[in-house]
Amino acid sequence: MSKVRETVLEIDLGALEANYRYLRSRIAADTKFLAVVKAYAYGSSSQQVALKLQELGADYFAVAYTKEGMALRAAGITKPILVLHPLPVHFEEIIDNCLEPALYNHKVLGEFAEVATQKNTKDYPVHIKFNTGLNRLGFDQEGAEALAEVILGQSAIKVRSVFSHLAASEDLAEEAFTLQQIDTFELAARQMTKALGYTPMRHMLNTSGILNYAKRAQYEMVRSGIGLYGFGNELQYDLDLQPVVSLKSVISQIHHVPEGQSVGYNRKYQAHAPVKTATIPLGHADGISRIYGNKKGFLTIKGKRAPIIGNVCMDMLMVDITGIDCEEGDEVLVFGKETTAATLAAAAGTISYELITAISQRVKRVIVD
Repeated sequence: MSKVRETVLEIDLGALEANYRYLRSRIAADTKFLAVVKAYAYGSSSQQVALKLQELGADYFAVAYTKEGMALRAAGITKPILVLHPLPVHFEEIIDNCLEPALYNHKVLGEFAEVATQKNTKDYPVHIKFNTGLNRLGFDQEGAEALAEVILGQSAIKVRSVFSHLAASEDLAEEAFTLQQIDTFELAARQMTKALGYTPMRHMLNTSGILNYAKRAQYEMVRSGIGLYGFGNELQYDLDLQPVVSLKSVISQIHHVPEGQSVGYNRKYQAHAPVKTATIPLGHADGISRIYGNKKGFLTIKGKRAPIIGNVCMDMLMVDITGIDCEEGDEVLVFGKETTAATLAAAAGTISYELITAISQRVKRVIVD
């Protein structure tokens, strides 16, 4: 691709395809694949990513909230879309857009069934979430049979799947806890299926679950989010995946700062010797948080690391380019295939998820295929 002239987020659909095919290779051919495209497809472009994955054969999609699912429908996504955290205020929109809600407690179950009944639906597909240890959302396993009786007591909805979420599938030191979660889920699924009298799909594995527990618990479907975008939460798996997004910018201005002067707000950087700095049109309003300031983070210019100095501003940041042969207008890599988002995030004590999903929508998206 030609040199960038502004801050852009490049989205490599070829890398997305490679990641999808790799993750598919880790599961059985008849296991369904649910692609998680919430949060603008982890900070990229939910419509473009979902359209590519639909073309590749993804069986299901998942979003966090109803509006995300509505945007996918408007973009031409025809495959089933699971809304992981639906709120009752959006239940009519869910039905109007043929979205499928995850129901996680008796309140949302009752309210959704009421709306579905009012709209004269029959056997509308819903997904029942069980809490097996993450303690975030979900019904308890102990109430599975009684829950099934409540569902059977009306005809407006029908259970399409039962599922749960692993808390530490990337950490093999927590294998005993993960296996306990799996056992709890299997018990809930058995109880639910017996009481319902029909067999919903089951799904529990996230990206790390696919990579570490596919032989144990892939069931009828698996879910992948971060893996599709190039990260496997472990170096050994990161090497098999390709980062889908690359954040790039340019040098707006170069300064030669004399010894004794400061750089940026609150004078957080003090020049103890003459220093050459570059100002980049990228700041915390674009998703590069202040935690990357004061040399915790870095950018890459002409293949060399340039530490971020001073506080990150709202629209700009400054880097130390002393010893780097560069000019105003030169391209700057924030993260991508060579220096990944995981590497940059780790330097500031956070994770790739937080960094890539934080990239502001004001940053121009450029599709590379």
